[in-house]
Formats: sequence, C-alpha cells, structure tokens
Amino acid sequence: MTATNIEIPDELLPADGRFGAGPARIRKAQIEALNSAAADVLGTSHRQAPVKNLVGRIRTGLAELFNLPSGYEVVLGNGGSTAFWDVAAFGLVRERAAHATFGEFGQKFAKATDEAPHLQDSLILKAEPGTSAVPSPAALAEATGNSDVTADVYAWPHNETSTGVATTITRPEGIDEDSLVVIDATSGAGGLPVDITATDVYYFAPQKNMGSDGGLWVAIMSPKAIARAQEIKDSGRWIPASLDLVTAIENSRKDQTYNTPAVTTLVLLAEQIDWINGNGGLEWATARTRETSGFVYDWADAAEVAHPFVENPEDRSSVVTTIDFDDSVDAALLASVLRNNGIVDVEPYRKLGRNQLRIATFVSVDPEDVKALLASIDFVIDALA
Repeated sequence: MTATNIEIPDELLPADGRFGAGPARIRKAQIEALNSAAADVLGTSHRQAPVKNLVGRIRTGLAELFNLPSGYEVVLGNGGSTAFWDVAAFGLVRERAAHATFGEFGQKFAKATDEAPHLQDSLILKAEPGTSAVPSPAALAEATGNSDVTADVYAWPHNETSTGVATTITRPEGIDEDSLVVIDATSGAGGLPVDITATDVYYFAPQKNMGSDGGLWVAIMSPKAIARAQEIKDSGRWIPASLDLVTAIENSRKDQTYNTPAVTTLVLLAEQIDWINGNGGLEWATARTRETSGFVYDWADAAEVAHPFVENPEDRSSVVTTIDFDDSVDAALLASVLRNNGIVDVEPYRKLGRNQLRIATFVSVDPEDVKALLASIDFVIDALA
C-alpha cells in the first residue's frame, strides 16, 4: 500500500471532514437559512428593513451571548480583523499601544500600531510560539528594560490561531484606569469563556468559531472605548473614511454598516449566533469545545508518536488544537492522505514550519466527528508504517 492509494474505511470517516481553522465549517442549517433568505434578503439594499433587521438580530444576539453590561455596544464594519487593526490604530490608540505577541496574528496587529506614523513606537512583549503572554507593565518592563512602559491601549489575542494558544482575559495589573484592553477574539469568540467586563474592545471576524464567511469585523465596545474613539476623532486626527470607528459606531446604532456588507456573511453569522444561544449560550458552547478539544489532547498525550505542541495545559486552546509528531511520522504526508479521503484543512500554519497537524474544534464541529478523525489518523499512521 502506498500513500496515494490508502483508503480509510467508510466506517471510520467523520460525517463531515472539514476541520480547518478558518475559513471553518458552515453547518447545513446555515446553508438552508441562506436559501430561505434568497428571495427577500439577498440582493436587497442594506439601508432597508430586511438587511437592517438582520444586523439588528446579530447585535441583539451577541448582546445575549456575551451578557453585555449596560453601555456596551456591538459595532460592525467591513474588512475583517486585518482592517480592524488599522481601524484601531487610527481610532483607539491615543499615543502608544502595548502588545503581547505569541504567534502570527498578534504580531500583525503589533506591526500595524508600531508602524503607524502618527503613533509612538509600540511596546511589544514577545513570547515563543506555543506559549502565552499578557502585556502587563511589569512584564513589559522586565522584557524591554524600559522604565517607561505606560500605554493607552493594551492588546493581545484571546486565541492565537496560528499556534493553538489561548489566554485568560483579565485586565492587566498596574495599567492606568483610562487605558483600554483590546482583545483579538477572531478564533475564540463564542468558543472560549470570557468576562466581557474585563475588556474594552473584544473584536473578531466571523469565519472561524462563528461559522460564517470573512470580510466583516465585529467589535464589542465598552463606554470607555466608545468615548476614546470620539475623543480621537474630535482631536482632528486624519482618519480614512472607511476606517473611521465613530462612523462605524453611528451606523451600527442604525443597524447598518457604513458601506455595503456581504449579506450572505450576515445571514450565516445570525444563524450561528441564534444556534449557540438556543443551545444554552456561551456556557454550552465552551463546554462543547472543551469536550472536543479534550479528545484531541488526550489522544496526543497517549500516543507514542505525537504530543501536544502547547506544553502547558493552561495555555492549550479549546478551539484550535496543534499536535506535533516525531520523526517517524511525516505529518505533511499524513495530512495529504487525509485530504485524499475527504478530511481537509488539518495542515499546520505555514510559517510555523513544524511536523504538525492543526485541528479546529470550533463549536460547529461535532464531537463524534473528532472521534472519527482520530480513528482515521490512527489508521493512516498504521498504513504508512
């Protein structure tokens, strides 16, 4: 038997073979909802009731999902998290940002604020991939040797998609009361526990755990963050219209986006939020992702040829798992055989360069599919031996 003709028995295969970390699997019920929206929502004006009601449904659903306190608002804009990094650099950072980076996506936001010509050089606390960090003033001072480590924005990922590291969200000790805590929740939102009151901005794009398509950013903003955005705009800072956070806030209050959104993305997102809330909300979702990711970590801990890439169990993500293999297993070949059998997108993040599989255990992933995936991996490893 060669790698090209290995066939996994049908009884071992998962019912759905999509395990990518984004774009992630979209449930059949969401596609059915999309079909139902074809006649009266898709292809209609985003300034009229059908689409505005859809945006309102998303905003209301997220307020329920995250149990938003009074004064917190759900704000939407086009362009995904990549665009939001520029939105934040223009509209949230007053003078200087502090970041913790421990993977590719945290680094990208740090680069955006560090290179912004109107801001001071950012403070960046770097941790090795597979570990986590939080940019507290004490940690920044120790890492940089700089006594001046004050910032007006403190930012880091809730979940680092590239490495499978998750953090517990708390307000860093020692930061100024006026400072904002800005959390990238792109792959964690709706799948990891969070106390929103510990954040001022909790933002994400919906193509990962939220089970939609890309091209949209969503930010849950505290009253303090909303006031900061208005303060910066009133200061006269030049801000491109498409990146103007105050404009996004004002449009969101009208249940619309500043410019035309991808309405299909809105439909899929609204359905996902309703599904999570209908099953028990964030408590149900986080219990489900803990269960599915636990299957993967338990398998890797017990395997002779594999182990979790993230060594500290406290840092292991419940929504993106990363598993390293020893030299006896070619993980790239393993992923190729799985793909030939309909199990797709378990390759590692390209820039990590590790002999690894990355398996998303987002809330849409059925626990039984994860069990079947692991059985299929065992089968292929034995067949390749």
